[in-house]
Amino acid sequence: MDRQEIIKNLRAQINVNGHIIGVASGSGLPAKYAAMGGADFILALSAGKFRQMGRSSLASFLCYANSNQMVLEFACKEMLPQLKTTPILFGINANDPTIHLYEYIKNVKSLGFSGLNNFPSVGLFDGQFREALEEEGINFEREVEAIKIARFLSMFTVAFVFNERQAIQMAEAGADVLCVHLGFTSGGILGAKRAITLEHARITCDRIFKKVDEQVKRGTEIIKVVYGGPISLPADMLYLYENTACVGCIGGSSFDRIPTETAILNTTIDFKTNGRLNDDNTTMHLLNKANRKDDYIAYIKQFIHEHYASDIKLSDLSLVTHVSSNYLSTKFKQEVGCSFTQYLVKYRINKAAELLEKENIRCNEIAGMVGYRDYAQFSKMFKKYKGLSPNLYRESNINTSI
Repeated sequence: MDRQEIIKNLRAQINVNGHIIGVASGSGLPAKYAAMGGADFILALSAGKFRQMGRSSLASFLCYANSNQMVLEFACKEMLPQLKTTPILFGINANDPTIHLYEYIKNVKSLGFSGLNNFPSVGLFDGQFREALEEEGINFEREVEAIKIARFLSMFTVAFVFNERQAIQMAEAGADVLCVHLGFTSGGILGAKRAITLEHARITCDRIFKKVDEQVKRGTEIIKVVYGGPISLPADMLYLYENTACVGCIGGSSFDRIPTETAILNTTIDFKTNGRLNDDNTTMHLLNKANRKDDYIAYIKQFIHEHYASDIKLSDLSLVTHVSSNYLSTKFKQEVGCSFTQYLVKYRINKAAELLEKENIRCNEIAGMVGYRDYAQFSKMFKKYKGLSPNLYRESNINTSI
């Protein structure tokens, strides 16, 4: 697909739906159904193939296979023939010493790929190993060069970046989409066991995006999205939409590994037990034990997403999940980066701001719609987080739109 056409379609999606979705995949099945579900583009990455093999995404960084050859093989056979209207991006290992970068990317385009993405990326390495790689000429600058070449060849480009300097480099190289990579996705059984908190992710994205807007001439025009780390649920992504400049997300494990783990495990257990499951089932206990930490916090975030207008208490949630309030509170802050109460208040205030901007509804009615029965308390909290009273916030947004 033509680069300009892709960008035009993405901006239309942002204008209509508020955000875009990219899916990183390693085989035809998840790519096909992600496209049917509305994915705006597909990234063909070697990490996706390793996930389909039952391995962690981390395997794509080790010498188990030639990453570029792996992507060529599965994407050309399984994706390009099926997905005619969804852009497919080639995840290139730009530091592969066996390829001539310009000629290789030119060939990738001739095969039918609409764009390029820098994966695997040395940006995920640090410390002494990163220093050793760079001494051998294996560096992020090589990935920047790949994006620059792809842009020269009029290919659509999505650049993974990990800090402000890299973001500026990729923006100046002509990247169409800047994606802040927050590390491998947590959640599920094969997911990363350590990930930054959601609040840390917000601060990181906010810092990087602002630096690009300040220092790159075309910074504000670049589409800004995020990937991985603590984002394993729609509620996680919504938190970043509402608190940073990002207008989309790219997911791998969130779209293929985690749903597959859940579906296959549950279906197999259903057949094994003839559909008779209960809390005393030994297999279910083992499954819950394997994924216990993620289930509690994911459940709470999803519950807030669906019931923010109701009276939500951590004590009630602790009874439902059969763990103490103190335990839930501590785990929530460890994983999300802010307290349960702060998360709930931010969520409600952001929802109220959306209503004030788009709906002609009285402020006191909006307060009730987002869970506040006391308007004075709502107004106080709204001003604390948005800097203006609800009425002034609405007036300022009306004036801005005019």
